[in-house]
Amino acid sequence: MPAVTVEDTTTLPRVPLPAPRTVRRRTRSVTTAPSGFEGEGFPVRRAFAGVDLRALDPFIHMDQMGEVEYAPGEPKGTSWHPHRGFETVTYIIDGVFEHADSHGGGGTISNGDTQWMTAGGGVLHIERPPEHLVVSGGLFHGLQLWVNLPRAQKWVEPRYQDLRADSSVLLASPDAGAFLRVIAGDVAGHTGPGSTYTPMAMVHATVAPGATLDLPWRPDFNALVYVLSGSGSVGIDGAPVSTGQLAVLGPGDTVTVNGAVRQESRTPALDVVILGGLPIREPIAMYGPFVMNTRQEVQDAFADFSAGRLGSIPAQYVPHSDVRGGTDQPE
Repeated sequence: MPAVTVEDTTTLPRVPLPAPRTVRRRTRSVTTAPSGFEGEGFPVRRAFAGVDLRALDPFIHMDQMGEVEYAPGEPKGTSWHPHRGFETVTYIIDGVFEHADSHGGGGTISNGDTQWMTAGGGVLHIERPPEHLVVSGGLFHGLQLWVNLPRAQKWVEPRYQDLRADSSVLLASPDAGAFLRVIAGDVAGHTGPGSTYTPMAMVHATVAPGATLDLPWRPDFNALVYVLSGSGSVGIDGAPVSTGQLAVLGPGDTVTVNGAVRQESRTPALDVVILGGLPIREPIAMYGPFVMNTRQEVQDAFADFSAGRLGSIPAQYVPHSDVRGGTDQPE
């Protein structure tokens, strides 16, 4: 799991030790993500399945894409599909993905890169492996997160952020046993490159076997820990977690993650994504690729899509595309 790596974590800035009287968060729940298929048939784990949206707020949906070793001709993506009312955050750990949208955003992202797309009032979007990866096959692993937008920002102009791997802020725990990549938000006084409408933080952490990460966390944020690979425990109560599991933590100032002393041979450390944000606490009406506040707004989004008001597919893509081909989430 390369994403961004460093040879010597002791050279990195350190997150501070927990302050006296720090409240370490306890684990409220641990759920296991069911497996499924997305788009044209690439395998995913539905990280938030079965979790109350109130515990996730401001996050809505997250897929772990892969980890999968494709044979030649197997890599798959999605066809053109619409979005409105939220942001998609696509983080690639291994492999390559191409993106394009009807607002002019897009590009290629690879190991450790993040594509942050604000759909806002509406956009058409496509994501797929590049042709050379389809021909050759290869390893693919990534994550796509959906971040809700407050009512006041649901109609903003679409925008695209291309966050290169080398723009992530790299940190280490006090003993350098945990390596952190800050993608967005302020973590222990260090701010990641992602610009967000909704106050939030996103961190990819690698915790060595037997190591402990006590990460300062805004007390007004919720806290979620999703295990990309490996095993360990989370929370001051030490709830056990392993690959494909999501831990929802309670209130406090610190997120605690421990790496199990013994890991599987193919996962030498515990890799987790730590998420938190300021809850929006507004009504949510969502269906397929639209996340709004009322059912009528969702119906209006479908009507606008059918009428072509969410944008047009760029001319270079039209011969190979079908705008009604699918969504990022099963309906």
